[in-house]
Amino acid sequence: MERRDELAELLTDQDVETLRHLVNEGMGVNTLRALASDLTYLQAWALASTGASLPWPAPEALLLKFVAHHLWNPEKRRSDPQHGMPVEVEQMLRDQGLLKVVGPHAPDTVRRRLATWSTLTKWRGHNGSFVSPALKSALRLAVRATPRPRKRKSARAVTGDILSKLLATCRTNGLRDIRDRAILMVAFASGGRRRSEIANLRKEQLTVEAPIFVENAPPLPSLSIHLRRTKTSGGESDEVVYLAGGPVEALNAWLEAARIERGSVFRAIDRWGNVSKRGLEPKAINDIVKHRAEQAGLDAAEFSAHGLRSGYLTEAANRGIPLPEAMEQSRHRSVQQASSYYNDANRKGSRAARLLE
Repeated sequence: MERRDELAELLTDQDVETLRHLVNEGMGVNTLRALASDLTYLQAWALASTGASLPWPAPEALLLKFVAHHLWNPEKRRSDPQHGMPVEVEQMLRDQGLLKVVGPHAPDTVRRRLATWSTLTKWRGHNGSFVSPALKSALRLAVRATPRPRKRKSARAVTGDILSKLLATCRTNGLRDIRDRAILMVAFASGGRRRSEIANLRKEQLTVEAPIFVENAPPLPSLSIHLRRTKTSGGESDEVVYLAGGPVEALNAWLEAARIERGSVFRAIDRWGNVSKRGLEPKAINDIVKHRAEQAGLDAAEFSAHGLRSGYLTEAANRGIPLPEAMEQSRHRSVQQASSYYNDANRKGSRAARLLE
């Protein structure tokens, strides 16, 4: 809603009302942001390619046009400049800063935008052609004709050894080092939390738990994090993950140094060392990971905040922790997705990969 004036040329009053309805129905902030972004793109594309706003409901032909404009074969484009998205449509979208990718879109992006289109169509009380055999066939064949290797969100996982290097750059007692150390440790140890979950973490979500007693060592401080709404859970669920030992100490050190008693846990720090009252944006978590990787002498381009999530599961696999136990902490819903990190870790050290040593 804050961007209504900025997007006024693309979003009608009805579009805004639709988005407001989604907010009232309990849509998460990140979901709403994605819906608004997709709707902005779809409207701009419709204006550029047809000269008219998005129709509600959209005819099947327009859905097929969207697929043809976004999933095409680069080799065919070299011999036929009209193949795929027309040059004039592409330029109009680039001039608006809405099209940045070079080449065909990722299939997942196309599917997501069609899903958004379908969702908004239903909210308007219409039935679209999003499940038509023609559209399903076009998507399937277009994806097959434009193969793209699936890339992970972070080229390299932040496993235990990498995390140690990142933490080594947080060596001073300065506020930034104390904060970043807490962010890295909490994000990793809590199961590889998503950057939005770390950025939006509030003091009210933290509950001090009884210390954990270990043999021949001092008790470990412990706390629980109530995640509330996540990417894969509803607003009514109260998923909980636990921290113990070092991550709790790092988090407490930050809360004390920044004098945070309520509200956002991780906050911006200005050049004069003043701590903001507002929480960090999710992008800032990504920037912190890259900044610490660069300070550690690593290639920052290979790391992102998602590397903490994949790194947690990879490290769990390396240490022989059972997959179900690791998923309890990471809160992955898909066994297939979580097990991929385990499979990669196991295959790298398997005998099958070392036939010629």
